Amino acid sequence: MEALMTKRATAKRQSREFGVLDSHQFIEDSKVRRLPQQSGQGGWSPHPSNDDRDQGYLKTLKPKSDGQAELMTAIDEHNLVMALGPAGTGKTYLAVAKAVEALEAGRVGRIVLSRPAVEAGESIGFLPGDMEDKLAPYLRPLYDALSDRLSMKRVKALMAEGLIEIAPIGYMRGRTLNNAFIVVDEAQNCTYVQLKMLLTRLGWHSTMVVTGDPQQSDLLPGISGLSDISARLEAVPDIAVVRLAEQDIVRHPLVASMIGVL
Repeated sequence: MEALMTKRATAKRQSREFGVLDSHQFIEDSKVRRLPQQSGQGGWSPHPSNDDRDQGYLKTLKPKSDGQAELMTAIDEHNLVMALGPAGTGKTYLAVAKAVEALEAGRVGRIVLSRPAVEAGESIGFLPGDMEDKLAPYLRPLYDALSDRLSMKRVKALMAEGLIEIAPIGYMRGRTLNNAFIVVDEAQNCTYVQLKMLLTRLGWHSTMVVTGDPQQSDLLPGISGLSDISARLEAVPDIAVVRLAEQDIVRHPLVASMIGVL
């Protein structure tokens, strides 16, 4: 009996040292079944390069149309960009995605988001809470774009640190936004005076992207200043005015069809 136990112990020791598969490991009364160790490696792996795989994940930002490619290039090359186009062309998403990209790369110190608090044809009355709570329903599209690029937990943490700031248009007077990426969304609901004030907030080492659809203004006719200002700024060499069209719509195909007839 002792000889059998000694022989089995020797065989197990050899299998551990030299990676030899021992049939005695698979007898019916065995409770531990070892996998063979390969010499020169730290442990067994189902794939030779298993331990060398890159575990990082990053959603790649790619344009889906020529207009979106033009907009992304304009944001990279200009400090002030005006993105005009119909609904569904990705104006807001691309602007916020580029803002997150700049913040993550350390090219800017913060992101400033601004949007006019104008209802789409109906008034919902007074909203409870502080300034951010009151603006939350209007800024929901910006939050959606942010949470798509960052987790909502990360967004809240960055907002708590002041790296992402929600700035109402009414409180932007007198500010100078240095080292920031500013996104002004739904600019078609801003008057000429408001847009002039917003555009002149641009400071050093900052990028501003103004997005809007001149055909979907919730203001009274003739009040929106987006079309007038974009036409004037189009002649300025260092300012990019990108006009997206129906072929750049990336929502449901019916959206493009409706835009053409509405």
